[in-house]
Amino acid sequence: MAEGGAEDPAVREGTIGTRAIGNAAMLLVARVASRSIALVTVFATANALLPAANGEFQTTVTYIALVSILIDVGFNTLYTREGARQPGEIPHYLRSVLSTRAIFALPAAVALALAMWFSGFQSLFVPAFTVMLLSAYSNVLRSTFYAIGKLNYEAVAILAEAVILFGGTLYGVFTHRGVAFFLWSYAASYGFSCSYFVAVIAIRRMVRFGWEFDLGFLRAWLPQSLPFALAFVITTLYFKIDQPILLHFRGLTEVGLYVFAYKPVESLLFIPVTLLNVAFPVLAVYHSDSPERLLNATNRFYRALLLMGWPITIGTVILAPGINGLFDRTGGQYGPSAAALQALGWGIFLMFVTNAFIAALNAMDRQVLFTWAALISLVVNVALNLFLIPAFGYLGAAWATNLTELALLITVWILVRRVLGPVPIIRLSWRILLAGILMGMVLFFLRSAHGWAVPVAILGGVVVYSAGLLMLRALEPEEVALLRRSLLRRRA
Repeated sequence: MAEGGAEDPAVREGTIGTRAIGNAAMLLVARVASRSIALVTVFATANALLPAANGEFQTTVTYIALVSILIDVGFNTLYTREGARQPGEIPHYLRSVLSTRAIFALPAAVALALAMWFSGFQSLFVPAFTVMLLSAYSNVLRSTFYAIGKLNYEAVAILAEAVILFGGTLYGVFTHRGVAFFLWSYAASYGFSCSYFVAVIAIRRMVRFGWEFDLGFLRAWLPQSLPFALAFVITTLYFKIDQPILLHFRGLTEVGLYVFAYKPVESLLFIPVTLLNVAFPVLAVYHSDSPERLLNATNRFYRALLLMGWPITIGTVILAPGINGLFDRTGGQYGPSAAALQALGWGIFLMFVTNAFIAALNAMDRQVLFTWAALISLVVNVALNLFLIPAFGYLGAAWATNLTELALLITVWILVRRVLGPVPIIRLSWRILLAGILMGMVLFFLRSAHGWAVPVAILGGVVVYSAGLLMLRALEPEEVALLRRSLLRRRA
């Protein structure tokens, strides 16, 4: 795409649905590979650091996630949406957003330093800030390709990031490095992706890079972006606030045990996030150009997320002890994490399907409504954690996460019903739910699987689930046809 160029809206309208499915399929393949590598990386780090130091490492990562919004202020999501709607403005948008990050990095550095100092982690400030800054720039650069629907470069980047992180982590494990080294490994992976995206954008002459800090741009975008920023802060808090609360009431060891259980769940969230990143600009274009198609697209997005999330819930709940054992190489120090993983498994499908309603609200410029939904969820989450963690520790944190996800799902479903139309959850779900239950009946007899028997059991569950979907005709003919057209287009 030459600078200032734009696709014909009619062409976009005719191909955007097929392109979205093709992009999603390509990215899912790349992310499955990268997340498989990342999962090995995460648990290699946890096993090397042991529960207490792993708790310190994960708490630092949580602080980075919370403070990073001061750099982004919601511009990343807004850039993706507006870039999809007005591709010709992408050069101006990108230069402006990149410039604002340099300015907003200063207050973010102060906030992170204070958080690290109050927790006694001040020695980790420099690598933590470097991770935060490089990840912020990497995210906005890669959003350019989401906005224009050309995601082959993103597929390459996520694989390369995973390999770089894996190499750094292995070196740290074998040389017995501490928490700071593993943070620098993350910084190296984000540094690569920044360099890679800058090179691709420059070589393809998509944007001429330069300083473009425009107060007029800032005044125009801030009112639109702040709801995104506030929603991000709130959702990050309700995803992460359990760790500081757990640290306060139970100490670093229980934080380490809880995060060890949460990491397999968190690693799976790349699936809805990938689909959300692909679907969001599509839904935004539908809202702008063909609003009558938006509800149907939201229904299909919900079904796709449930189709993938529900069997993961069933498999995780039944096979949790064996899955936990696959990752624990400390002689059993992480054994207690299995109960937390089993509890968290019940909420996985909720974490998936909620994204359909979030995407719909944001695509309709109703980000303020999602902000209110996220705020309600935060209040619920903090209350649940303060009630459950003192009595039940990390298991209480796990159930607080599940109940919060349920509260968020109900809230955003009601909001979408009010502003867009009803999403018939029962009609869209029952065949998929039944196929998952059939899979669970088979996995129940394999619930004691350990070691290499666990992947075999998972593979068997996939086969049974797929057969159940076919037997129950869970996929509609139109969906099968759309998927076939997408795959044929991708090969071509």
